Order: sequence, then structure tokens, then C-alpha cells
Amino acid sequence: MAMKLIFLAMLLCLLLASTPKAHASVFDVTSATYGAKPGSDVSTALAKAWSDACASPSASKVVVPSGTYKLKEANFRGPCKAPIEMQVQGTLQAPADAGQLTRRDTWVGFQYIDMLTLSGGGTFDGQGALSWNQNDCHENKNCKPIPVNLRFEFLTNSKVQDITSLNSKFFHMHVFRCNHTTFQQLTITAPDDSRNTDGIHIGASTGINITHAKIGTGDDCISIGDDSHEITVTDVTCGPGHGISIGSLGKYKDEKDVTGIIVKNCTLTNTDNGCENQNISRFSFA
Repeated sequence: MAMKLIFLAMLLCLLLASTPKAHASVFDVTSATYGAKPGSDVSTALAKAWSDACASPSASKVVVPSGTYKLKEANFRGPCKAPIEMQVQGTLQAPADAGQLTRRDTWVGFQYIDMLTLSGGGTFDGQGALSWNQNDCHENKNCKPIPVNLRFEFLTNSKVQDITSLNSKFFHMHVFRCNHTTFQQLTITAPDDSRNTDGIHIGASTGINITHAKIGTGDDCISIGDDSHEITVTDVTCGPGHGISIGSLGKYKDEKDVTGIIVKNCTLTNTDNGCENQNISRFSFA
């Protein structure tokens, strides 16, 4: 009996060893299928690679290899059939002139995706210098829309990690209606005199975790708008900028409460303010 059990155990081990491991299907924008090349505009190649990856019935990965690429604009929309990762290893450069974008408030957008991972160690360069002097949104409530570097809308169970957002024309990252999403190991940077270049702005979202990030801009490092709940900010280095802000609130009618905000183990250097809150319940700053 003992020999039979040993034989069955050995057979099981052999079967497990011979079972092929599941790997994500890779969609490389520089492959012959998509034809992207450093120095050229990769908008079409990236859109096609995303479409194919999103339709994959198994986990998939869109890869932008090292190098510098032009990207006029991009909108990556789900739902996708399986978990999907976009791995940007190189640098994507936006047009310096915001007027070239079709969607005037967004350069790169991700929408309606469950289990997205954005990673790779690469850079999203918004080339925002021309826009900063034209930006009067700090004093004109009817100002024209200005592109956000990265807009995340209606994401769930997702991760944004190990990327750099550089010199956005407006906010670097705008998070709206996202749930259970983590932002980690990020670098977000713009000069201290760049207007309205908030690092991460969160609105109407729940279960957002921001950790181990370095953020230095001309505005808030992190700003949290109405109807945001259970937001945790830890181990963030902030500065230069305005600090970590709750709000602005009270600008519009029928704004909803902000609750469950935790800011912990953060370092703020050369900022106008520390951590501000207004009309907030359950707020903790440690």
C-alpha cells in the first residue's frame, strides 16, 4: 500500500511538472504585426495592439520597448475579456501643442477596465511647457480644457506602478469613479512654477491606495475631491508643490461627502502647505 501511494505521488509530481505554465500573451508594438519604431508616432500601432490584447480570452500584455516614441493621443477602453497589462518601458511624448489633441482634456486615457496593470518603468512626457503660461484655470472658472497626462475612469481591481509622469500640461493623473485601485512606485514631476499640474487628483472613487511615490509639481501633490472614500496615502515624498489637499470642496452644489482619508508616513518638503482638509469626516494624518 505504501509503495502504491509513493508511486501515485511521483506520478502526480510528473504530471504537474509537465503541465505548461500559463503566460500572458504579449503584444509588442514594435513587432512586425504593428510596426512601431522609436522616433515615430505610435498612436495607430498602440491602438491596434490594445484592441487585440483586450480581445484576448487569456491574460495579455501590451509592450512598448525602450526608446522614445511620439504619441499624438490614446484612449484605451474596456471591458477586456481577461486581465490586461500595459508595460511601457520607453518614453511616450505628447505633442507640445495641446491643440493637436482631439480630446482636449486628455492625452492618454484608460476607461471601463477590470484588472488593469500599467507598469514598465517608462515615462509619459506631456511636454507641457507651452501650456503652463496659457493656463488661467486658477482664476477663470470658464477656462478651456487642458489635457491631463493620464486619465483613469471606471477602473476596478487595478494597479498603476513603476512609471513616470513628466511635465503634464494640466493634472498628471486624474482618477474618477475607480474602485480598489493601487498607485505605487510612481515618479511625478514638473517645475514648481507650472500651473495646475496636480500630481494625482481623485474624485468619486473608493478604495484608492497611493504608496511609495515621489511627487513634485507646481500644484497639489495629491488632491481629493468630493464623493471619495477610503483613500490611503502612505510613504509619499511630496515637494515642491502645494502639499496634500482635500478639496477644493464647496465649489458646486450637491457635492457629496469625503470619508475615510488616511495620510501616513509621508514627507513634505518645500511645499506651501502640509495636509489640508475641509468639511471632511474620518480624516487621519500621521
